[in-house]
Amino acid sequence: MEHFSEFPLSDAFHFIEPGPAILLVTSQDGKPNVMTLSWSVLIDFDPIIGCVLSPGDFSYETLKKTKECVIAVPCVDLLEKTVQIGNCSGAAIDKFAAFDLTALTAEVVKPPLMKEALANIECVVIDASLANKYGLFVMRGVKAWFDRKKTDKRTFHAVGDGTFIVDGETINLKRLMTKWEQFI
Repeated sequence: MEHFSEFPLSDAFHFIEPGPAILLVTSQDGKPNVMTLSWSVLIDFDPIIGCVLSPGDFSYETLKKTKECVIAVPCVDLLEKTVQIGNCSGAAIDKFAAFDLTALTAEVVKPPLMKEALANIECVVIDASLANKYGLFVMRGVKAWFDRKKTDKRTFHAVGDGTFIVDGETINLKRLMTKWEQFI
């Protein structure tokens, strides 16, 4: 193993940390809240999306109770704000007001869309059976919105140690892909 050095297994997630970082918007009793989340995964193209929340997160109980949310995908222009959103609790402050975010009425779910995001996906929880054990909520997107006017569409990924990787160059290899009409 001349080329490799052993490192703590607890740090392995730094290499497979999912992304991009997202903002999860919930609402309870008409009060919207937003949290930063970097542990999400696309499970199916419908889309079916898995998100891991800690039971200590203010949004965890709201999501369990209401079974709906909006996944807002921020661009690099919201990177610092996204970190700051993750450093405080919606139990203590109104994050939409504190971070000058604009709530827009969603079409299917009660939580609002976030105007400043690149994309907003309205979601309903379809499986919370692993929420108590792993914090995993499985959601189905029911409506999606994209801000085509944003000029800088670069998203970012949390590495898990306070650093972030910003998406960069796009390489088009569609010519090499299997031709599945619905994906190309």
